[in-house]
Amino acid sequence: MIAEAATRPSGVRIWLMAARVRTLPAAIAPVLVGTALAGYLHVFHPLRFVAALIGAMFIQIGTNLSNDYSDARRGADTEDRLGPVRVTAGGLVPPRQVLIATYLTFGVAVLGIYLVVVAGWQLLLVGAASILAGVLYTGGPKPYGYEGLGEVFVFLFFGVVAVAGSFFVQVEHLDWEAFALAVPVGLIAAGLLVVNNVRDIETDRRAGKRTLAVRLGRTRTRWLFAAMIYLAFLLTPVTWVFGPLTPWLFLPWLTLPLAMRVVRVVRNRTDGRSLNQALAQTGLLQLLFCALLAAGLLLSR
Repeated sequence: MIAEAATRPSGVRIWLMAARVRTLPAAIAPVLVGTALAGYLHVFHPLRFVAALIGAMFIQIGTNLSNDYSDARRGADTEDRLGPVRVTAGGLVPPRQVLIATYLTFGVAVLGIYLVVVAGWQLLLVGAASILAGVLYTGGPKPYGYEGLGEVFVFLFFGVVAVAGSFFVQVEHLDWEAFALAVPVGLIAAGLLVVNNVRDIETDRRAGKRTLAVRLGRTRTRWLFAAMIYLAFLLTPVTWVFGPLTPWLFLPWLTLPLAMRVVRVVRNRTDGRSLNQALAQTGLLQLLFCALLAAGLLLSR
């Protein structure tokens, strides 16, 4: 009993594990890009930016908690998985507490109603759809994450919806450049899930979780990951080639060495430790890529 208590994480550590704070770059990065595009048009509302950022982060955390709870109920998070311990399946937190935390977290995200008041009713639909997508990823009668559609929804909600929505929050209209810039952002965000699913391919297959990696197999999924990452770099300057922006949009290319290193690890390694590191590095890649893209947009003014 003494040994067990010594190895059990603290309460704060357990909830940080449940929140999966390393995934938060996926929520923060697109808000930076959408807001910077508005800044290119000389529009910036600080309170709207903060509200969008908080809403995005808490929707992400709520999704992670919901995923932790639902995967445990379905038996997908087994002891032999290569990723970090999940708090529900690992017995660190009772399922009911995780479910309550999920509701509370999404409740904080609903405070984004401020954005509906100041920017338009359309954002109410965006917020509701984002929360619903987060819950139905592994929850509900037919979770889309179990049918190989997770990457599609991540691309849509952490790319198109997040970038275009953050831009709309500031300027209250939509331009084609917001959608064009959302594509590379969404591709890298979806790449995070690809790495996660490559790592868990064997345990997901045994649990009946038919992720895209399970459907395609390890080799083809690795090639898909490489294609998604490199395509993100190729598509970044589209709004310069066909639009009003400037070559400052090439700033994200400074992260290409990091991208190449991550692709190489995903292509060559199968052990959990290496793929967990690749997952963290992909998150870092997305944050640095989007921060530089945002800087390039502001420098284009």
